[in-house]
Amino acid sequence: MSPDRRIVLFDLFGVIACHQRPGALEQMAAGCGAPADAFADAYWACRPPYDAAQQTAATYWTTVLRKLSRPVDGDTIEELRLADIDSWSRVDDRMVTYAQRLRDRAEVALLSNIPGDHADAFRTAQPWLRNLDLVAFSGKIKAAKPDPAAFRHCITALRSAPADFLFIDDREENVRAAQALGMNAHLFTQLD
Repeated sequence: MSPDRRIVLFDLFGVIACHQRPGALEQMAAGCGAPADAFADAYWACRPPYDAAQQTAATYWTTVLRKLSRPVDGDTIEELRLADIDSWSRVDDRMVTYAQRLRDRAEVALLSNIPGDHADAFRTAQPWLRNLDLVAFSGKIKAAKPDPAAFRHCITALRSAPADFLFIDDREENVRAAQALGMNAHLFTQLD
C-alpha cells in the first residue's frame, strides 16, 4: 500500500459474516420436496447470475426449481427466497469490531458477492455497515468477484489506486484476481 492511502477491502461471507447457516440448504430442499444433494447442486450452479444482478430472485428460484423438476409457484419462491436470506444473516461479532477499529488507521470497505435482495436485507439488519467508507454488493454493482469489474468498481468509487488496497477474502480465486489488478491481497483463514 502507498503511504498516502490505506484501504482495507474486506470480503463479507467467510471473513466478517459467517458462511451459510449449517443445514439451511437441506431445510430448503425439504421445503420444496427435492433431494438435498440435487438441491445444493442446483442452488450453487444457478447462483452466479443472481449474485451479479443478471437475474431477479424470482428468475433464480424458478431456474432452480425447474432444474429439480419441482413445481414453480410464487409462494414456494418467496419461502425459498426468505429462507435463503435468513441463512446468510449471521456475522462474526469479533470481526465486525475488528473492522470498525481499523477505521482509526485506514479506510475500511467491503466487497461481497450477494444478490440485491439479500444486500437490502443485510444492510437493514447490520447498521455497522453505515460506518464503512464503501459497501459494494455484487447485486447492486452488477459485477461479482472474481470479475475484475467488481474490484475496479471499488478502485473508482474510492478514487484510489490498486496499490492502496489490502484485499482480504477467504477464496483463493478472489485473492488472485485482486492481485492481478495490482492490489495487495491476503487469504483469510481466521482472526488471530
